[in-house]
Amino acid sequence: MIVFADTSALFGLMTRDDRVHDEATRAFHYLSQQQAMLVSSSYVLVETIALLQNRLGLAAVQDFHARFLPLLEIIWVDERWHQRAMQRLLSSQRRQLSLVDCLSFEIIEIKKLDYAFAFDEHFQQEGIPVISPPMS
Repeated sequence: MIVFADTSALFGLMTRDDRVHDEATRAFHYLSQQQAMLVSSSYVLVETIALLQNRLGLAAVQDFHARFLPLLEIIWVDERWHQRAMQRLLSSQRRQLSLVDCLSFEIIEIKKLDYAFAFDEHFQQEGIPVISPPMS
């Protein structure tokens, strides 16, 4: 199983008082048990690190970098990926949709990824299945 990891899940996993922390932790353990490959983008990394640094501090960034970054296969954004995401954003006509989300959708579709590890409602709105682990 190949799963795209979104900022909403990564930040939720790293932040104990986040509203999705418990669910993100359950989902992460489920993905580990399934030996899922986690894929993300350099844009998601920038967004996640910025949130962690701003809300929790550099220790959280260091923890994320040391413990979770090695578990992710990163797609580094080049001009081609950026242009695809920008085209999708502009054609969406949706103010609340971000460039980072649009890039994520492009990666999921082009790479034919199975699921998203995400708590952002935009993924489901795009018809992308999100990981929902069985309750333990």
